[in-house]
Amino acid sequence: MTYENLDAKLVNALLGDGRASLRSLAEELDVSVTTVSNHLSALEEQGVIDGYTPKVDYDAVGYDVTAIIQLQVEGNALPDVTDTLRDHRQMTSVYEVTGDYDVIAIGKFTDTDGMNDQIKQLLTDPDIKASNTSVVLNAVSENEQFELEVEEND
Repeated sequence: MTYENLDAKLVNALLGDGRASLRSLAEELDVSVTTVSNHLSALEEQGVIDGYTPKVDYDAVGYDVTAIIQLQVEGNALPDVTDTLRDHRQMTSVYEVTGDYDVIAIGKFTDTDGMNDQIKQLLTDPDIKASNTSVVLNAVSENEQFELEVEEND
């Protein structure tokens, strides 16, 4: 068996079932358990696989308000603002971006009052020059991962 594309196939198999055993992965990929274990360890060491975590449906646990927060920030304060947002437990994503705003943060909240309170508290920071908040009406696709391309042999 050639190991060409094995790493991509291994990642894709784990995307399908992150709790798959080494034995089941080996059977699915037609390689030995030792080969799967070695490749998996290498992918972890390289940072390609950065942990194993459950996929939480935040709506199901009461966090059914999603807000997209755009911020204009004083240039030298950008690291402080992004650190504050990253450390906020309800922010699921924080991005430094190009364009009219410097930061986009996505947060999950239990209700609009709680969201409003959190945003107002955030906006007390004098380094935030402007903000724009959008409330998500319908999450069509969220927190999705995609399979890696696997080159097919002719």
